[in-house]
Amino acid sequence: MRLSLIISLLLLCFININAQNEIDAISSTLMKYVEGSTEGKPDLLKEAFHPELNLFYVKDKALKVWSGTEYIEDTKQGKPTGESGKIISIDYENNAAVAKLEISHPENPRTYVDYFLLLKLEGGWKIINKSFTKRTSNKLLDAKN
Repeated sequence: MRLSLIISLLLLCFININAQNEIDAISSTLMKYVEGSTEGKPDLLKEAFHPELNLFYVKDKALKVWSGTEYIEDTKQGKPTGESGKIISIDYENNAAVAKLEISHPENPRTYVDYFLLLKLEGGWKIINKSFTKRTSNKLLDAKN
């Protein structure tokens, strides 16, 4: 009985350490995206994005698609945007993950909300798709008013 309990505790510790390692690896990929986008470092975007990545958004009530290659080309080397980003959530199972980030600018009331699909490939976690929108108000504050 005591041996079973010890083995169970060791397995639980291993599972928790492995889960934290995966969250750290996913976070690292996402922060390459944030740093690449906000600090003008397209090479970091190339590391974070799968080559076939597309970005999806809605404009004038229609679906728009922007290729990851074009997004990287639009990122000007060494030209920070003044924005900052933070990870809101990460959920993963085995080799697939979803994440939510917020990108904001201190002088602009709009916050971009990014949703990512990631896969763990041979070279590590890669962003395979992104969708985004703008938040122009705080939903929690608006709901209380």
